[in-house]
Amino acid sequence: MMKTNVCNFAFFPALFLMGALMLNADDTNKEQILKLFPQADTNGDGVLSYSEEEAVFQKALKRFPNADKNQDGVLSEAEKRIILRQIAKRAKTGPSATGANPTRKVPSFANVKYGEHERQVFDIWLADSSKPTPLAIYIHGGGFKYGSKDKLKTDQLSQLLDSGISVAAINYRYWQIAPLPAAYHDAQRALQFMRSKAVDWNIDKSKVATFGGSAGAQICMWLAFTDDMARPDSSDPIERESTRLTCVATVGGQTGNSLDFWKKTIGPLMGESKAGKSILVPANGEQDGEKLHIEMWGAKTLEEANETAARYEAINTVSAGDPPIFMSYGSSPTSKPPSDRTKLRGWLIHHVNLGFALKEKTDALKVEAHLKYPGAKTKYSSQIDFFVDKLTK
Repeated sequence: MMKTNVCNFAFFPALFLMGALMLNADDTNKEQILKLFPQADTNGDGVLSYSEEEAVFQKALKRFPNADKNQDGVLSEAEKRIILRQIAKRAKTGPSATGANPTRKVPSFANVKYGEHERQVFDIWLADSSKPTPLAIYIHGGGFKYGSKDKLKTDQLSQLLDSGISVAAINYRYWQIAPLPAAYHDAQRALQFMRSKAVDWNIDKSKVATFGGSAGAQICMWLAFTDDMARPDSSDPIERESTRLTCVATVGGQTGNSLDFWKKTIGPLMGESKAGKSILVPANGEQDGEKLHIEMWGAKTLEEANETAARYEAINTVSAGDPPIFMSYGSSPTSKPPSDRTKLRGWLIHHVNLGFALKEKTDALKVEAHLKYPGAKTKYSSQIDFFVDKLTK
């Protein structure tokens, strides 16, 4: 068994990259945070730690979700500065100066509980129609440790509703609350719950899709490419509902998470760049990448963690007869790594090479797959066009 070398930061498994590795804020940001939020220094030592800084930004991100431009649930230093400016402006001018999503439509049903935990909730907007409507479910990103259903983009919501497609956005438990694969199973339960309400909510349960970015994309692909998980003989009527999807759309999705997969797809992009190999630094003082990977997957050994994780990666689960997928990435095969160190990490872990790896597999299986990136010619110009074609015709 190949073991992760924690000294070589170029080739950590994908989930460790996303969920555990973060860039520290620069000193300017920390000074601004302490000025705006002196209570952020919870231990009163006058120094803002990594965890104290992240707690502030995750709370702020709920109020300013559009600051996360690439919707990966991880704020770059530039995005953090934007949020700080917005908060500073709000402090001067009052609450009316800014808003999270002032033009967003009010959900038909908000914070519907599909489980007992406070994060096991979703919002749903029902399209106005005399006949049952398709449903598109948004699953947020954030490395399985951050993010919120509030990150659903207002324009996407409006376009889908205008097209006659109902929309839902779910929360799920972070891995610190319940180790992976709990987040995946939460999404499964939410999907089945919504199908169980099809009659009440005028939903066509035969036309259901999911969409999301980064960690959310991983969950979306698992639902799309996993055999039906319905349990027809269950005493729980929700468990008897199908989990199969009509189609799925992703943004910046990680299609595999094994060490070998990342060496093959992302390794060549790193080259011998010292900057590239130094951007990935352990978070919260954790120096043992293997230990954190084990903890995230609720395993006892690295081998057990890797075996479990492998069952949830798209490259392993996709098979013939699976639903169509529309993948979007912000980089092209020929794009150069950003010189800005704060952007390099996001560029690597959301690179289009990840999409090409899955497209090669889907093509071999004759599963319909569309891969959009800068300069690519695709049948569909956007997720919305894809959903309209697959769900409404």
